[in-house]
Amino acid sequence: MDRVQIVHDNFLRRVGDGDLPAGRPPAGPLAPEQAVSIFRSGCLSRALDRVSRTMQAHGQGYYTIGSSGHEGMAAVAAALRPTDMAFLHYRDAAFQIERSAQVPGQSITWDMLLSFACSAEDPISGGRHKVLGSKALNIPPQTSTIASHLPKAVGAAYSIGLARRLPPEHKALADDAIVICSFGDASANHSTAQGAFNTAQWTAFQSVPLPLLFVCEDNGIGISTRTPRGWIGASFSARPGLRYFACDGLDLYDTFRAASEAAEFVRTRRKPAFLHVRTVRLYGHAGADMPTSYMNRETLEAEEANDPLLHGVRLLSEAGALAPDDALAIYRDTEARVERIAAEVVTRPRLSTAAEVMAHLIPPPRTCQRGNGPSLDARTRAFGGDLKPLESPQIMSRLINWTLIDLMLDHDEIVLMGEDVGRKGGVYGVTQKLEARFGRARVIDTLLDEQSILGLGIGMAQNGFLPMPEIQFLAYLHNAEDQLRGEAATLPFFSSGQFTNPMVVRIAGLGYQKGFGGHFHNDNSLAVLRDIPGLILACPSNGADAAMMLRECVRLAREEQRLVVFLEPIALYPMRDLHEAGDGGWLHSYPAPSERIPFGEVGRHGDGENIALLTFGNGAYLARQAQKRLADEGIAARVIDIRWLSPLPEDNIIAALAGCRRVLIVDETRRSGGVAEALMALLTERTTVPHARLTAEDSFIATGPAYAATMPSADTIVDAARALVGGDR
Repeated sequence: MDRVQIVHDNFLRRVGDGDLPAGRPPAGPLAPEQAVSIFRSGCLSRALDRVSRTMQAHGQGYYTIGSSGHEGMAAVAAALRPTDMAFLHYRDAAFQIERSAQVPGQSITWDMLLSFACSAEDPISGGRHKVLGSKALNIPPQTSTIASHLPKAVGAAYSIGLARRLPPEHKALADDAIVICSFGDASANHSTAQGAFNTAQWTAFQSVPLPLLFVCEDNGIGISTRTPRGWIGASFSARPGLRYFACDGLDLYDTFRAASEAAEFVRTRRKPAFLHVRTVRLYGHAGADMPTSYMNRETLEAEEANDPLLHGVRLLSEAGALAPDDALAIYRDTEARVERIAAEVVTRPRLSTAAEVMAHLIPPPRTCQRGNGPSLDARTRAFGGDLKPLESPQIMSRLINWTLIDLMLDHDEIVLMGEDVGRKGGVYGVTQKLEARFGRARVIDTLLDEQSILGLGIGMAQNGFLPMPEIQFLAYLHNAEDQLRGEAATLPFFSSGQFTNPMVVRIAGLGYQKGFGGHFHNDNSLAVLRDIPGLILACPSNGADAAMMLRECVRLAREEQRLVVFLEPIALYPMRDLHEAGDGGWLHSYPAPSERIPFGEVGRHGDGENIALLTFGNGAYLARQAQKRLADEGIAARVIDIRWLSPLPEDNIIAALAGCRRVLIVDETRRSGGVAEALMALLTERTTVPHARLTAEDSFIATGPAYAATMPSADTIVDAARALVGGDR
């Protein structure tokens, strides 16, 4: 049977008959007018759920995961301020509706129906997805990725305290704001959620301000799997550093009381809290879900009898705020209004072309204050004893370190974070002395959790900071990659560019470390990064390029609001020599702070026309060695350093190859899913030049003497180039 219709009919009949569920009398600080507003929000949320199913049945709507049973979240919204950033669970329509009543000029019914219809006029996603979200309401949009929004909520909350001491230029959150993050009881078990809870507790345990309110909407079931009775309370009621509050989400008075107390605690104590809201889930998980296939009828009907709107009618009547007949009239009028607006909404335009869908993959640029660079006195103090070595050629790791100093001097909103980046200065010394120079507020030693590191960066970026998270090794990214794919990169896409989280993620990676760590510290897999729409992936091959590219990456994040990954080849950090011991061929002078390599500009060494060695990272270093040996054999080669691995600078690559009669791609990533696949396609589609590829094997990397056996070498580059050129010299 149609459970949606059953719940609707039950409401009309029971209110009309005065057959309301029993419960505690209304109690708490909720004023009559506000209580009626919360009920109205619940009625609108319910009507939207009903009409969404009708729209889908007629091919005019595309989303039916509803909020019915969770109408109590309107009371949570009423207890908060619209300046409190809210990362919402997808069942929180009532929250957004009630918050809209706190902000003048909203047309919430029209806007939410546009979202159900996937209309291009939807003010938040522009028709790309049915999401809750609003710039005016301070609600960044979330998709239904399980719990992945919790780490960035921790980051946003942390940023509020830091912004009090170090206000960023594009600060978005008020000093007295808090952050709310809601989720379901099933999602609370996800490793991402558990990491966020632990990070919040870890932070609070050290008395670091973290004004964050976790809200768990406990309806007792995750799609079809029951949450053990009492599990959420038992799991969260006694966690260190996380104050626990609980309420009956069917009781709008009790929910408002508990939410008000929790919000007051978080706002005044600047510590995290956990609000446990017990709810029911009506209609099943989504439109196509049949709850009777996994729930017995008695349980299902018992939950339907506990309809929070029925409890609301009783409570409002007992409080003298609203008579049952008037409550019934609100329900009916709301339903009629939603149906009338829906009939108009379904006629509004929808996206139809790839260009329209992709219009906001890349966020809009923003105006930034122009600086004149760090002053001489500031540089003298920051560099200290490193001023004299600035004049002589250095290894890559040191040049990156100096670049970070200049960037942090020039842009106060830059904050570094990661494992061991502070006191230790990083595993390879790249962030050495930065904590001493800029303080622990701007160089943050985090706990050991990559999801939390990236979440900290994403959340801070939404409050105007320019985070530079460090992932210690590329292999460590893979347990946290969804923070980039599912959260950071999608935010401008799902918000039509209204919300952004620009940042530069530094990752030490790739192979060729001699005898250290095997596959876990030598990882040559980049497919997951190159697969993320809108993400920029940069990879330098030498210290001077690293300095100038990192400056450009910061500019891209700061001014163009881009999500950038800066991949630093570990094996090249200490490299000094190129052809023979002591030649210093891979040492470079520190470029002046104003020098940058523009996004998409490739590097070129030599003008040889016999063959081009098209490569990047360690491949560029090895290709330069091969280039000299080929020249000794009469083969004139040029080395093209791609530098920018995603998106590939296709036009610049083609231009750099002009005049060459052969192309050998040298790719240290794997044959399957590696960079060479895209380069082969590019050359095939846009040139007639004979070309081949030399790649790493489809293998993990070994420790010990065979550390480089699966990847290209100078010898194999020479052999492949010689074979490709043949007698054409």
